[in-house]
Amino acid sequence: MSIANNRKAFHDYFIEDQIEAGLVLEGWEVKAVRAGRVQLKESYIHWKKDAFYLVGCHITALPAASTHVKPDPVRPRKLLLKQPEINKLIGKTERAGYTIVPLNLHYSRGCIKMDIGLAKGKKQHDKRQSLKEADWKREKQRLMKNAG
Repeated sequence: MSIANNRKAFHDYFIEDQIEAGLVLEGWEVKAVRAGRVQLKESYIHWKKDAFYLVGCHITALPAASTHVKPDPVRPRKLLLKQPEINKLIGKTERAGYTIVPLNLHYSRGCIKMDIGLAKGKKQHDKRQSLKEADWKREKQRLMKNAG
């Protein structure tokens, strides 16, 4: 069950591989995510001190979050990955010029998980080609619907 999607990632990048990762969240963040107050649009994944972090993800605190905690909506949040996954991601980003982008936030057996994608940037003409293909797909569906 999806909570938030990053549609901009599919527009700006070719997604070559997807990995599911856990997130280290505080209590008020979990409540806000369950309420749907999360935005992935400007976020990215950053490697720092032996771990990957989700940077720029905006989680808006609920008005009654807590009395003793000062919520920071855009704090870096650590991703939970297995060591082979970490090694693979580091190797691809350092050698092959890939980048890592968050794709969506979803529930998996009651836990909040994130799909991250190993991505290569699109050039402007690639973006135009993708838009043409999407338009044609939509037009084809419309024609099939009207014909049937």
